[in-house]
Parts: sequence; structure tokens; C-alpha cells
Amino acid sequence: MGPTASGKTDVAIELCRRFPFEVISVDSALVYRGMDIGTAKPDAATLRATPHRLIDIRDPEDSYSAGDFVRDSRQAMEAIFESGRTPLLVGGTMMYFRSLTAGMADLPPADAEVRAALDAEAAERGWPALHEELRQVDPLAAERINPNDSQRIQRALEVYRLSGRPLSAWQASETDGAASEEIAFEKLALQVEPRSLLHERIALRLERMLDAGFLDEVRQLMQRPGLDAGSPAMRAVGYRQFWAHLAGECTFEEARAMALAATRQLAKRQITWLRSEKALKSFNALDSCVADAISGFWRSR
Repeated sequence: MGPTASGKTDVAIELCRRFPFEVISVDSALVYRGMDIGTAKPDAATLRATPHRLIDIRDPEDSYSAGDFVRDSRQAMEAIFESGRTPLLVGGTMMYFRSLTAGMADLPPADAEVRAALDAEAAERGWPALHEELRQVDPLAAERINPNDSQRIQRALEVYRLSGRPLSAWQASETDGAASEEIAFEKLALQVEPRSLLHERIALRLERMLDAGFLDEVRQLMQRPGLDAGSPAMRAVGYRQFWAHLAGECTFEEARAMALAATRQLAKRQITWLRSEKALKSFNALDSCVADAISGFWRSR
């Protein structure tokens, strides 16, 4: 685990050279085909040398939930165990990690009427206003959710309106612990300190993405008839900001600044999640010998 731009993929690939590991991606954006540059997806040569499961398994028009991830990752883990290898779960979507290791809350099912009402309110008042409403009824959930993350704001308010109970309360108490009972997880995290160094890495990675053709990638996605700015895949950091630029809603410089700020906020949320994880072993992502340190830990356990 680790915040964005902490170097998780490179470390995972090195560990796969040393141990009989096989990677399972834990990333809500890497599941989508055609979203390669803006997600820092490993290139084809890397994936041939070190296969990653749960990459390129959905078209960007489709949705993909934490429940989907739990199902797919458990199937992948079973297959890897059967082959005599060990699953190495790698990524930064902390909700996926939590859902897999701690179980999922038995939440109220989606309700089309409530969602339509929330969409209408958002069209009139804006999602940040609904985020503030969420903060009043579920401050813990609001702390984890970006004010512009319409999908998660909608779901959190939907759960509250249907049940009268905050989403965070559901997640804290009513869970299916089957995953943690059957599989023993070792939780390893890459940390970057001070935070200013992580911000530098984030800025450098964004520039490299832009140099590699990120804008062209977004242009191609905009041509897909079933995709729009509100699609779940296009809520990914970077994509929604440059989609807005290409749609004429802001300048390139404004989009770049917003993408950079959003990525920093994502990293902050990821670090907050990591602080709440129990039995977590942390490693310095900036240490040139970090793979050696993790290898030593793994051999000694």
C-alpha cells in the first residue's frame, strides 16, 4: 500500500523477481481499458514480464465497485494460491484494501428514486454543497470523500437517507469478516516523508504524463459515445480536470493546477487511511534499498 507516486509498482516488480509472487492490482482506475497514461499503468512489456491481475478488465463506460473488486480479487488469490505462488496486492485504492481485509458492510441497496433526487439537488446546488450536507450527518465519511467526488457523495447520502444511519457507522459495525478469517494478510506500506518530497514526485509524474500524451488519451476517450464527464471512470484524478479543459471549461494551465491539487488531496486521503490501518509495517519509499528491507522482513516472518 502507499500514496500515489510512492513507487509501489517498481517495488512490486522487484519483489516478484525475488519471490514466487504474483501481482493483483488494487487500483480503481487501472481496471479500465484505454486509461493508460493518466493512471501510470505499467506498459505492455512490463506486464508481459510481470503479469498483473485486475488490469484492463472493464471498458471505461462501465462501473466497477468495491464489491466487484472483492469478488474478483478473491478469485484471483485462489488461482494464485493453487499455482503455488503468493498473491502480492499492490495499489492505492484504500477502500478496496479495507473491503477485502476487513469485510464489507451490508449496506442498503441502491435506490433509483433517491439517486435521482440527489442528482437533481446536485444540478441545482452543486456537489460541494451536498458534500457539506454530508459533513453535517456523517463527518467521518465526509473527511474521506473529496467535495467533487459525486459518486461517493451520492452513495453516502443515499445510505443515510434510506437508513437514517451514517455510512461510516455501517462500515464500522456490520461487516462480513470472511475474508480476514480465511486469509492472513501482511500489510506493508511505502511512506514518503517529508510530505514536500511526495508533492515533488507527484508534480514530476504529472509532467511526464503530459509529455507522454495524456491530453491525447483524454481526447480519444471523449470520442467514445457511451462515455461522458460524469462516468465513474472519468472521475479519476487528472481525467476529469483535463476533460474539462478539452470541453472548453477551463484553460490548460487551470486544468493542470487543478489536477495537481486533486492528486495531492488524493495522497493526503491515502495517508489518512494508512494511519488508521492496524498491524501495518511501513517502509521508506525513498530508500534505494527499500526492496531489500521488505525482502528481509518477508524472509524473517
